[in-house]
Amino acid sequence: MNLPRGGGEARRLYIKTYGCQMNVYDSGRLAQLLSAHGYRTTDRCDHADVIVLNTCHIREKAAEKVFSELGRMKQMKARDGGDATFVVAGCVAQAEGAELAARAPFVDIVVGPQSYQRLPELLARRDRRQAAIVATDFPAISKFDDLPANRPEAGAVSAFITVQEGCDKFCSFCVVPYTRGAEYSRPASQVIAEARSCAAAGVREITLLGQNVNCYHGEGADGREWDLGRLIAEVAEIEGIERIRYTTSYPADVNDALIAAHRDVPALMPYIHLPVQSGSDRILRAMNRRHTADAYLRLVDRLRRARPDIALSSDFIVGFPGESDADFAATLRLVEAVGFAQSFSFKYSPRPGTPASVEPQLDDALKAERLARLQTLLNDQQSAFNAACVGREMPVLFERPGRRAGQVVGRSPYLQAVHVQLDATVIGTVQQVRITASGANSLAAEPASPPPVAS
Repeated sequence: MNLPRGGGEARRLYIKTYGCQMNVYDSGRLAQLLSAHGYRTTDRCDHADVIVLNTCHIREKAAEKVFSELGRMKQMKARDGGDATFVVAGCVAQAEGAELAARAPFVDIVVGPQSYQRLPELLARRDRRQAAIVATDFPAISKFDDLPANRPEAGAVSAFITVQEGCDKFCSFCVVPYTRGAEYSRPASQVIAEARSCAAAGVREITLLGQNVNCYHGEGADGREWDLGRLIAEVAEIEGIERIRYTTSYPADVNDALIAAHRDVPALMPYIHLPVQSGSDRILRAMNRRHTADAYLRLVDRLRRARPDIALSSDFIVGFPGESDADFAATLRLVEAVGFAQSFSFKYSPRPGTPASVEPQLDDALKAERLARLQTLLNDQQSAFNAACVGREMPVLFERPGRRAGQVVGRSPYLQAVHVQLDATVIGTVQQVRITASGANSLAAEPASPPPVAS
């Protein structure tokens, strides 16, 4: 198959993305990469010439969901009377590439996260008479050196920029070190250039991404190693960038410079996602986490002293192998001590190849019961945090029209969706609003001061 170029008819590309924000970023870069070879994206897989599933391997049975989706899409294409090139990308591809190729022979290409820059070449040399191409190596040269410059979508108000990939922590439940590889930090010059490009296109909020983003240690413009705090300070100097966020953090890697950035950089939002996973030191050791519950609480205290209005979200795993009633109770105590604005919680699911997967597993009904108790507490905290916002004034970055006529939707500094009756001309700007009502997942507001009366 030859990739179209120049004046040839554009081929249609459909990408379905699973999982984390980094996968969302990667899918965007893949689309941009292939657009240079004549591909145009479509939101209908039955119209596509190339179908890409960008997969996530964090949750249990991820590969089975991919097989199911592939089968559904193949049937859809067959009903449409057409054919398509099927590409499985992402972490499932990296972890289970050989199995994918064997069990789904209609898959044409399996490509891991570190080989995305090779996709045009792989498409060009794909021969349907041969077995699927599997590209899941970890090349010595960073993929970012070969990917095209990031171009945000037209009208985009916010954008993701990956600054760090991979992880060296080897938590006993996690596949990231095996699917994304060792920790790698992009040179600061690349990140700054990408942020400037986004700002020039109208982006007002940048989220810096990494599997362990606060271990960032890229080469700075001065030839020295920069940490995340320094990088944030430099991004904040870019004209047009009004808000900065970062995710996901590893508690033991939060250093003094990052805490100082929360104190000193107004553009850095007072909201941090800080996964703790458990409140039990015994379980944290079994998870190979490099913090204790007390160290986590002391870190939260330091962050709040530096930025009193900061809010936190977190990740929790319940039912980890060996978790006792006392261990779970310790998690509930930690949640009560911190008070989270939002959190994500999951039953432990064994990931093949990880140390915890071979340990004796807890009964699923027990895991479900514990998860329900934890989520009740976390949901109550989120509702209380939202309710406490009522009556406050806060800046909101407006992103899009709302569902109702004359309504616009934006994000608060704490990532809450905020609905306001305002003219759509405010989209892409930060406006001061007064919160008037709260729901489980969003806020309602009015302009902090009445709009000017036309003369």
